[in-house]
Amino acid sequence: MSQASFRSQTLAAFIQNVGDKCPTPGGGAVASAVGALAAALGRMVVSYSIGKKNLEEHQPLLIAANARLERAAAVMLELADEDAAAYGAVNELSRLDASDPRRAELAAAQQASVQVPLMVAAAAVDLLRLFEQLAGTTNRHLRSDLGIAAVLARATVEASAWNVLINLGTLAEPAAGTTRSTLQSLRETAATLSAGVERLCAP
Repeated sequence: MSQASFRSQTLAAFIQNVGDKCPTPGGGAVASAVGALAAALGRMVVSYSIGKKNLEEHQPLLIAANARLERAAAVMLELADEDAAAYGAVNELSRLDASDPRRAELAAAQQASVQVPLMVAAAAVDLLRLFEQLAGTTNRHLRSDLGIAAVLARATVEASAWNVLINLGTLAEPAAGTTRSTLQSLRETAATLSAGVERLCAP
């Protein structure tokens, strides 16, 4: 039976499903969900900043950021679905007998199990870049929330890195090396951006 999209699940159902003895949802979906929460929390900060007179000069940025963050949260949940589908396919196809014609689909599923978490990490870095812009242009009373959003976005990158690295052995060179290099760059960028946002948001 196919699993309901994470966009339609309650939080309680998602948490229950994560803890159940089944291959999906697993770490990849959890990482994406954390990324969606980071985007949502950032959007809350923006929502409390739009329309404030002392932030009038930043209103164009804030209005654009609101739309970007709403879309980012939706994309993160879509990627959670894609991650669960990719891992579910790898889990199923790898158990098939070598003579089964469906084994031909395994390579594509393995590639998706690397590329999807890499996309999640990249999306989380994009969030951090936006949070850096918002750190000095939003309601200061919600700076702790923006700081938390940054922490969650970096956690999304680090959690996604686990899923990239654990599946990287299924890729051939030079794709594996390129992916490893891309991931390292994302992790370093995330660490720098997150530290910067936290510094700007500190009491």
